[in-house]
Amino acid sequence: MQTVNFMEKEGFTMRFKLATVCFVIGNLFVPVAVQAQDASTDGDRTHPVAFVKNSVITTKIKAKLADEKVSSLAHIKVDTHSKGAVVLSGKVRTQEEADKALSIANGTEGVTSVKSKLLVKKDD
Repeated sequence: MQTVNFMEKEGFTMRFKLATVCFVIGNLFVPVAVQAQDASTDGDRTHPVAFVKNSVITTKIKAKLADEKVSSLAHIKVDTHSKGAVVLSGKVRTQEEADKALSIANGTEGVTSVKSKLLVKKDD
């Protein structure tokens, strides 16, 4: 009888240790799960599909700017953020070039808004 009692006590102890270890490990993953949820709700470049869509929009705009054969337009930086929001930055020689770049970006499929951070600066 002494042996059975010892085995029952040892089994209970092992189950208790296993439950404790599972509880601790589970709690260690809570911050990871919360971070993953935050990342999935951010539509800006975190989801592969959104990233590809934004990259396609950026590429289309850059190609159209390069087709204009105006050298300063080819040096404009194009960033596409969540849901087709585009930011143009860089230097152009004239206000007409800045307006042309904005027009090209606005006319590109998938673009929902365009913000300009273009600086008009004539070459010295």
